[in-house]
Amino acid sequence: MERDYTQEQKYILAKKRVEKIKGFYIHLLVTVFIIPVLVFFNLKFVPEFHWFYFAIIGMLFGVFFHWLGVFGFDKVGLGKDWEEKKIRELMEENKK
Repeated sequence: MERDYTQEQKYILAKKRVEKIKGFYIHLLVTVFIIPVLVFFNLKFVPEFHWFYFAIIGMLFGVFFHWLGVFGFDKVGLGKDWEEKKIRELMEENKK
């Protein structure tokens, strides 16, 4: 089932996709800059307890799920194509 998009609709979809990708890269960049700051402050002020590991793990989970939302679902087979395929499959089952 292929959709017939006009040129303007294609442009709008592409622009939204670029905004999502841009948001992911900003998130990644902020994470990369914040991690050393957290490590520095932790080791400078509370060197006996390394709490920065917890913060880093949480931040990396956030980046991973953001990546998954922007790039990954299609790569693991759960993107829009999967949804449409599953809908058609269920509609065929209901006909029987």
